Amino acid sequence: MSISIFASIYPQAEHRDQVEQALRTMVRQSRAEPGNLRYDLFIRQGEALAFDLFELYVDAAAVDAHRQSAHYQHYRSTTAAWLAAPTEVRLARALDLAPLN
Repeated sequence: MSISIFASIYPQAEHRDQVEQALRTMVRQSRAEPGNLRYDLFIRQGEALAFDLFELYVDAAAVDAHRQSAHYQHYRSTTAAWLAAPTEVRLARALDLAPLN
């Protein structure tokens, strides 16, 4: 069964654009990973400044491979000082997903 990840990223206001660019790069690179099914980026409307990611992987091994990837490690080290709060990560197992296109 696939594994879903919901992540919320809270940039410092003065680093909003840098964090967005780093996330867009992560999206492109993560979508190319063999075990990745989805990697979608959102920005919240009408709330505190935050980006949200929805990630979907074929299994736990794919999640581990993502977390060990060079691009993920680079993202983490590059953006660490730009965040206003720790990234919130929630894992979930899908019960009913629409078919992937």
